[in-house]
Amino acid sequence: MLTLRINGTEHQLDLDPAMPLLWAIREHVGLTGTKYGCGMAQCGACTVFLNGAPVRSCSTPVSVAAGGEVVTIEGLVKGLGVGALGKVGQAVRTAWLELDVVQCGFCQSGQILAATALLAENPDPTNAQIDAAMSGNLCRCATYARIRDAIRRAADALV
Repeated sequence: MLTLRINGTEHQLDLDPAMPLLWAIREHVGLTGTKYGCGMAQCGACTVFLNGAPVRSCSTPVSVAAGGEVVTIEGLVKGLGVGALGKVGQAVRTAWLELDVVQCGFCQSGQILAATALLAENPDPTNAQIDAAMSGNLCRCATYARIRDAIRRAADALV
C-alpha cells in the first residue's frame, strides 16, 4: 500500500511501486488533465510537480512520489503549489486564456506546468531562456510563438 498526496488529498493505493506515476494519477485517482504523450519523458505532456519540481510522470515510479506532494494541472487550477507556484500558476493560466494559446489542448497541461516552473525560478526570462526552458515540451499544433508570448505576459504580470 502506497500513500500518494495529490493536490492536497492523500490516496491510499495498492499499486506496484514501479508503476508510472502518470497511471496512478489518471487511472487510480481519476485526474485526467495530465496526459500520456510519448511514455519516454520526451514530450512533456505528462509533467506534474513533485515537491515543487517539475517531473515527467510517465517515467517517475509511484514509489518515488510516495510520501511527497504531487500537484497536477487540476491542483494548479485550484491555486495549489509549493512556494510561489500557486501565484505564478495563476498568472500563467490567465495569460494562456488572454492570448488564446490553446489549439488542440493536448500538450497544454504540461506546457502550463513547465512555464510555471520557469517563472517560479526566473520571473523575468529572456526569449532565449524561455525557448531553452520550454524546448522539452512538444506541441503538435506548433503554438510555440503563442506559448512564448503568454510566458512573457505572465512574467510582466508578476512584476
